[in-house]
Amino acid sequence: MESRIPQHSRPSERSPLFSRAAAGLALVMVGVVALSLPVQSAYATGTAVDLGTSASYSVLGGQSVTNTGSSVLAGDLGVSPGTSITGFPPGTVLGDTHTTDAHASQAQSDLGIAYNSAASQASDASISDDLGGSTLLAGVYTASSSIGVTGTLTLDAEGDPDAVFIFQIGSTLTTAPGSSIVLGGTVRASNVFFVVGSSATLDTTTAFQGQILALSSITLNNSATISCGAAWARNGAVTLNTNTIGIC
Repeated sequence: MESRIPQHSRPSERSPLFSRAAAGLALVMVGVVALSLPVQSAYATGTAVDLGTSASYSVLGGQSVTNTGSSVLAGDLGVSPGTSITGFPPGTVLGDTHTTDAHASQAQSDLGIAYNSAASQASDASISDDLGGSTLLAGVYTASSSIGVTGTLTLDAEGDPDAVFIFQIGSTLTTAPGSSIVLGGTVRASNVFFVVGSSATLDTTTAFQGQILALSSITLNNSATISCGAAWARNGAVTLNTNTIGIC
């Protein structure tokens, strides 16, 4: 059964979980004149992250990128400061490949700036454990430790095409086999960011959307896909196995 993450103990208009209905219209009656107070936005304070040159990469590794099988990357592939990219072919890169060159170095620098920008944004709500079966509104969500997704996590922009979702995850991000991230209505995957304090693992046949910015490593198991998004590891490896990653 689908559920929504509980609200703050003291909800406010700033909270991503604040109900539009709760905002309402306040009416002040003066004689026969009714004065309506404006409804405050339900959206939270998260702002889109400037990705710089890293935005062109489907996969960017810190130490290495390893592929098994017929993975397809719609964007660029790169590694820096490490020097190892293996498995292409049989993997296919539709963009450019950058191995420890100036472009990959700049992309890693820009990734670091983007990571810090997303990680430092003020939190709107705390999350924990497994997010499967939940629907979340726009905002900045913070987990002190690991987060899992078993089943479907739905993101709902409530009609705002500029809504931003940032997940600040203290430790690991792990999806179960066959799990999915579903973007409702006007949500754009380019405005969805998973900032991971250590490593991320997408298990087999996961259907993921959004950018993964991991401090350490990222692993995509057999047939996991990122239909619109990217896998970027700052310090460690990105490991692929017959995956498809489409760039937003």
